[in-house]
Amino acid sequence: MDGKKELLRRDLLVLGAASAGFLGLGSTPANGAPTHASATPPAMQLALLRNGRTAKASTYDRSGGNADYRRIEPGQSLTLMKSSGPGMVSHIWFTIASSDPQHLKRLVLRMFWDGEAEPSVEAPIGDFFGLNLGDYFLYQSALLTVAPVKALNAYFPMPFRKSAEITVTSESEKPVDAFYANIDYQLLPSMPENAAYFHAQYRQSAPCPGWRTAEEKNIYGTNNYVFMEATGRGHLVGVTQGVVLNQNGWWGEGDDMLFVDGSPKPVTNGTGSEDYYNGAWDFDGKPFCYPHNGAPYLANPFSIGGQWCVYRWHLEAPLAFEESIRFTIEHGTGNNRSDSFYSMAYWYQTEPHAKFPPLPPPSERWPKVFAVPGGARPANLSG
Repeated sequence: MDGKKELLRRDLLVLGAASAGFLGLGSTPANGAPTHASATPPAMQLALLRNGRTAKASTYDRSGGNADYRRIEPGQSLTLMKSSGPGMVSHIWFTIASSDPQHLKRLVLRMFWDGEAEPSVEAPIGDFFGLNLGDYFLYQSALLTVAPVKALNAYFPMPFRKSAEITVTSESEKPVDAFYANIDYQLLPSMPENAAYFHAQYRQSAPCPGWRTAEEKNIYGTNNYVFMEATGRGHLVGVTQGVVLNQNGWWGEGDDMLFVDGSPKPVTNGTGSEDYYNGAWDFDGKPFCYPHNGAPYLANPFSIGGQWCVYRWHLEAPLAFEESIRFTIEHGTGNNRSDSFYSMAYWYQTEPHAKFPPLPPPSERWPKVFAVPGGARPANLSG
C-alpha cells in the first residue's frame, strides 16, 4: 500500500472512531457500565461491541429480481429513506442514469430530521457530493468520494432523535431512467444530549461582484462570497467549491474570513484561497486530492472559461460557534475578481436552524462564462 492510500485508510478509521465516540457506541462490561468507544485506543475501535441495530434504506427490487432502481419523472419527488429514531445515518451511496446532461444540477437532495418543516440539507445532488460544476470526476477524501463509475458516496455521521427523511426531487424536463440508492444507518437505544444535527447548504454567486479600477482594502469582509450563515450552536466541518473563470489568470488570493457570535470583524483571517484549501502557489495548476483537502478537477485552469473544483475538511479543528456563524472568502485580492463561485457548506448545529436562502432556478445553477470587465462575451460551457 503506498503512502497516500495508507494515510487515507488511517484517516477513515479515525473518522469512524470519532463517529463511534461521538454517539457513545461502545461495549458493555459485566458491571453494566458502558465503556464508550472514545475512551479506548483507536486500534481497538473496530473490535468494540455496538449497542445499535443495523438498518438500510435502498432501492432494491422488492420482487427479488435485479431491477434495483427507481425511475423519477419530471417534477416527481422520491422518498429514499424514512425512519423513526433515535438513530444515525453513516453512509450514503447513489448512482444515476439520466439522459439529461445537467441532472447533477437539476436533481435536488433534501434531508429532514425529527419532523422539521424546513430541510437541514438542501442542494443539487452533484454539489452535495463535491461535483460543483455539474460534471462527474473521480476523487477520494475523508468525507466524500466519487468512485468508478459515477458512484456518489458520503460518510458524514448524521444523527437523529425522532425521525429521519431523505428525498430527491427532479427539476429536470427529462425523466431519470434509473436512480439507485443505498443509505446505511443504525438504530440506537438513545442519543447523547450533545449530539448535533447535520446540515448542508448550497450557495452560488455567478458572477461574483468584483472591481477592476482601484485598489481597496477589505478589513470587514465587505462583499465577500458567503459559504454559509447559521444561528444556534454548532461547528462547521468543511466546504466544497466550484469556480468558473470569467477573467484570465489565477482566481485565488482571496482570504477566508470567519465571523462568529455577532463579531463585526473576522475572528480568523486566512492568507489566500490556495492556502485555505491547504495547497500553495496556485497549486501549480495541477490536480490533487487528499483526505482533508484537494483540487481534484481542473480544466484550462488560468484562462477564461477555466474550471476548478476544490474542497477542505476541518476534521482537525471544526469552526465552532455558540450563537451564530458567517463563513466567507474573498473572490480575488480584496474581491477584485468577478469569477463564478458554486459551493456547499457542511456543519452540525442545534435545532431549530435558520431558513435557507431559496435555491436558484435550475437554469441559473448550470455554470456559464459571464461578460465582466476584463473578461469575455457570455458563452455556455460545454457539457
